[in-house]
Amino acid sequence: MNKIAVVFWSGTGNTESMAEYVAKGVKEAGAEVTIYSSAEFNMDALNQYDAVAFGCPSMGDEVLEESEFEPMFSECKPGLKGKKIALFGSYGWGDGEWMRNWEEDCRSLGAVLVIDSVICNETPDQDAQNACIALGKALAS
Repeated sequence: MNKIAVVFWSGTGNTESMAEYVAKGVKEAGAEVTIYSSAEFNMDALNQYDAVAFGCPSMGDEVLEESEFEPMFSECKPGLKGKKIALFGSYGWGDGEWMRNWEEDCRSLGAVLVIDSVICNETPDQDAQNACIALGKALAS
């Protein structure tokens, strides 16, 4: 059975909600899933999982959250080469540039993005919820 981690940071609850739908998809695919806030996750934890879904909203000038999520993610970067991952997050402005930059960074590190990233404007609607479930299923397979 695949072990999947879902790691997120959320300021308003939107990305946390997305994380719960990702976890639902992982469970539906028959894999084991653990949800972590970014404060609870690190490089040691990364090495215990077959795949990881990372979730972070767009902050400031379309960047990852800088005080908690980005430092955790930077610590994990050396372990991403060859690792199956998926990305998700919400935004309130802009056009998704933060996600495109994040995907490019992950690819340059050698991470294996298993499915298109999921982004949604503000609260995840039914389409975003379904996309998060599909992301979880893809990561678990």
